[in-house]
Amino acid sequence: MAQQAQTLAGVAGERADLVKGLGLFDSIMIVVGSMIGSAIFIVSSDISHQVQSPGLLLLVWIVAGVMTIICALSYGELAAMMPHAGGQYVFLRDSLGPIWGFLYGWTMLLVIQTGTIAAVAIAFAKFTAVLVPFFSASDWIWKLGTVGPWQVWFGSLGPYSVGLNRQNLLAISSIVLLTWVNTRGLRLGKIVQNVFTVAKTGALAGLVLLGLFFSTAAARAANFTNFWRNASLSIMHPYPPDHPTWFIGTITLIGVAMVGSLFAADAWNNVTFTAAEVKNPSRNLPLSLAFGTGLVILLYTLVNVGYLRVLPMAGDPNGTTALARGIEYAADGRVATAAVEVVIGPVGAVVMAIAILISGFGCNNGLILSGARIYYAMAKDKLFFKTAGNVNRYHAPSAALIVQCVWTCVLCLSGTYSQLLDFLIFAVVIFYILTLSGLFLLRWKRPDIPRPYRAFGYPVLPALYILMAVFIEIQLLRYKPQYTWPGLIIVLLGVPVYAMWRVRGKAMSDG
Repeated sequence: MAQQAQTLAGVAGERADLVKGLGLFDSIMIVVGSMIGSAIFIVSSDISHQVQSPGLLLLVWIVAGVMTIICALSYGELAAMMPHAGGQYVFLRDSLGPIWGFLYGWTMLLVIQTGTIAAVAIAFAKFTAVLVPFFSASDWIWKLGTVGPWQVWFGSLGPYSVGLNRQNLLAISSIVLLTWVNTRGLRLGKIVQNVFTVAKTGALAGLVLLGLFFSTAAARAANFTNFWRNASLSIMHPYPPDHPTWFIGTITLIGVAMVGSLFAADAWNNVTFTAAEVKNPSRNLPLSLAFGTGLVILLYTLVNVGYLRVLPMAGDPNGTTALARGIEYAADGRVATAAVEVVIGPVGAVVMAIAILISGFGCNNGLILSGARIYYAMAKDKLFFKTAGNVNRYHAPSAALIVQCVWTCVLCLSGTYSQLLDFLIFAVVIFYILTLSGLFLLRWKRPDIPRPYRAFGYPVLPALYILMAVFIEIQLLRYKPQYTWPGLIIVLLGVPVYAMWRVRGKAMSDG
């Protein structure tokens, strides 16, 4: 009862603090803008190296897309039913209990949201260096040194180059700028989001058209002559491909190769964090989740079809041209840049650098805007610093935004952000599984709650997602322990921290 009273007080507080300034278009732009970062331009290289099949490359993207859309359609019910600041944090808190909500918020702050923001900002700085070489990672302003690597039971951690160079200084500057923009209120934040999301969606659509209408004979012959090679269910694949220690089946291979595609398709749930600021949330939240994820997954699939029409999938790591290196060995994994260079020449590198700059900047604006609402909601529940639950005169949770900004900048300095990305997908999928389990639990325990929208395909599609996600998590535990154990440890470290906050909250209430 005390927890329920506390939750109701938090909801009342958010109604007084936050303003409803997001319409349907704005909400769709948050979904699309948060999803499209730099990954779609890069990760197909690593996926190709793992699957060694044009058909399986597309299948990895399609399966990740289907899972994403199923999950988004299911979240629509929870978002329409509980349109409060914090979104998924609230769903977990109210369905499974406050500890699960806290563990989600803890993991988001420690690694998922902040690590993603840091990595996108570094990618932004790296592609800026293509245009302005001054922003080089090798030009150190202050270097503490290199720490690690450390060998642990699940693999190697490090080495990490700790300090400030011109590249991460630019990354930090972009994070600080976008944080400041979002402290000036929702209206300015959503304008930035809408402008950059429209621009980068157009750039991605342009990449699709380029790939579909300007194919090469070499790519058509290499990729479509035997499209489903190495895709038979009876084939056992050496894994990892460079230093194989196992032989795994095709379905398992798809599961372990999906780390990149799942990461590229993630962050669609960020719109739920802003639910308290969405107009007519019972209608606009489910629609934005459906339309936003559907559009991005369609673009992602067509982009990969375009890659396959321009570049051979297999290639030579020592090749001197983009065609010779193929998708698999594209320079620095920059598949999109290689494809555009083949079609329009060397200027393609500049064109793609500009497109990725726009994409990364817009992506981070959405992540920064949305993420702070989680810590704001936690503070309202007395599970985070009290000041994070306050808003400024622009009705923005400025303290929560600043906390998020500071930790993200520390990650940029630490050199750990890239490995944090490896850790986060396992943790992200855990919370998706838990949240959809909460959907089933709420249907059973609280059938009387008004549900303006009911999950499409319930119970079959949510159950299918859970089964597929559990399968992927098991395969990652078996074959990519370096991706899984660190993420699991980070989640579990939140348990004693939760206990500490509960004791502190009780002491404050008693006092």
